[in-house]
Amino acid sequence: MCYYAENPYKLHYACVRCRVAFKRHPGAGEHRCPRCSEPMSCAGHDFAAPRRRDAKAWSVVAAVLGAGLRYEGREPCGCVRRPAFRPRTRAQLRARRIAAARSGRPLAELLGSPDPETAPRPR
Repeated sequence: MCYYAENPYKLHYACVRCRVAFKRHPGAGEHRCPRCSEPMSCAGHDFAAPRRRDAKAWSVVAAVLGAGLRYEGREPCGCVRRPAFRPRTRAQLRARRIAAARSGRPLAELLGSPDPETAPRPR
């Protein structure tokens, strides 16, 4: 069953600056934060926002979204569930940044792998 293809699910949009997240239908225009009026980042279908006062967790979210990744647990059509790894702590983020600097691989590639020393599996 194609979950995302047949039903109009909302996406999570996050404003890292204000530390807020909202669910909105994807539209042609960009979604703006109601607090600061800046454009919000699309975080994907399976984003779980940290608490507003947890600045460390929001710094990790900012790094993941800044690398161009989204929090998705299903394929684009929604048929196959393949949970994608995303770092949740600053220690995990630091390990991937160090591995990216040592190996010369892009940070976005290493942010999607559970172990920073191994390459992500092809999908």
